[in-house]
Amino acid sequence: MHVFTVKQLLSTSGMNQEVTISGWVRTFRSNRFIALNDGSCLSSIQCVVDYENLDEEVLKKINTGAALKISGVLTASQGRGQAVEIQVNKLEVLGEADPDKYPIQPKKHSLEFLREKAHLRVRTNTFSAVMRISSALAFAIHQYFRNEGFFNMHAPLITGSDAEGAGEMFRVSTLDAKNPPLNEEGEVDFKEDFFGKEAHLTVSGQLEAETYAMGLGKVYTFGPTFRAENSNTSRHLAEFWMIEPEMAFYDLDGNMDLAEDFSQSIIRYVLENCEEDLLFLEKRLLDEEKTKPQNERSEMSLIEKLRFVVDNQFKRVSYTEAVDILRNSKPNKKKKFAFPIDEWGADLQSEHERYLVEKHFKCPVILFDYPANIKAFYMRLNDDEKTVRAMDVLFPGIGEIIGGSQREERLDVLQEKIKAVGIDEEELWWYLDLRRFGTAVHSGFGLGFERMLMFVTGMGNIRDAIPYPRFPQNAEF
Repeated sequence: MHVFTVKQLLSTSGMNQEVTISGWVRTFRSNRFIALNDGSCLSSIQCVVDYENLDEEVLKKINTGAALKISGVLTASQGRGQAVEIQVNKLEVLGEADPDKYPIQPKKHSLEFLREKAHLRVRTNTFSAVMRISSALAFAIHQYFRNEGFFNMHAPLITGSDAEGAGEMFRVSTLDAKNPPLNEEGEVDFKEDFFGKEAHLTVSGQLEAETYAMGLGKVYTFGPTFRAENSNTSRHLAEFWMIEPEMAFYDLDGNMDLAEDFSQSIIRYVLENCEEDLLFLEKRLLDEEKTKPQNERSEMSLIEKLRFVVDNQFKRVSYTEAVDILRNSKPNKKKKFAFPIDEWGADLQSEHERYLVEKHFKCPVILFDYPANIKAFYMRLNDDEKTVRAMDVLFPGIGEIIGGSQREERLDVLQEKIKAVGIDEEELWWYLDLRRFGTAVHSGFGLGFERMLMFVTGMGNIRDAIPYPRFPQNAEF
């Protein structure tokens, strides 16, 4: 017999048919009504049991969290809240859940508590909604790039180079930690290591993607990246997923066009395909906001925020213009910013980015032409020699969501920049080769997948936008 999903049954018009369904018990009331959920959608389906004709022993096992297989007749529901229900003819308990021990009981749990139960939290409405949206968002990303003629590539996760020059990398080694081989200088001899040199987990697939863009035209990576920053904020993870397109023959303007079209397109896909989950998460957010003081509440609901990005053209503003606006802004003059803006060259914080988007321009913003000394070595130097062709896309409620640049395509300039940041040219011989053989203008950007998912779902902490978060002092599960 065909086993249906809850989603299929709730959208069917075929009444009075015999159906079979499997799922987990969300609630069981009055010894009669089972709310069964199988993860296919937010809603559960009501299954009505004739308890007088059900074995007492089986009845005892129908607890929240138990897995059941149910067969019965799909009928129009008499009760409020659902259009259809199943009149149960046959019920099989596939797996029990002891109510004294099963932690996800039908009551409100804090997000902190659920992080400790990350292996079971997807059985809650909130996390099942987040994860279904996560899946839709990933699909939309691949679909967008495929439609735009990009090729997907897998950049290596183990690397010998530091793309960002930031040095916050996890080492990959097979050497004996207690007794590593030493060289004549008494330092660890990495020649004895698995790769014959020091190796790390990647912080970005960008440099490798650039090499492929210079042969395939347009490529993108979508894979895990790792940062060994001791950062315990609600926006940082030690392991997260990055989307990094790289395009040959694109200048900064083309790069900005793509970033705007891309982000609007993937958010539009979620709005069109995840309505039930978004409405649930929006209501969750509204309830959460009610507990906050008025000045900390968001001016827009979740779906309004998504529409704000999809329906508005992004405003393009130079870093220099943005600093002028911020310097003369009310919150800056009244010393309301945690990080006051007093001079050109300051690194903008998310409070400044949000002010530009939410208060000043009232639309998403793309900042460009940043000071060279606060940006990475591979960004193209402008003719003024103090700014680079960098761009950041800023969204409401979150600030920077995409960062990118036109890449430095001139060999001599890149060599100078590499020297200035203290990277050994030998390490990047292959990257410099791109500038020796058929160099051309090219650009790209990076988007942290979980940060975009946070924005789309309204989750306040990035640890709730990934199945198993990795952060300092935590590698559980």
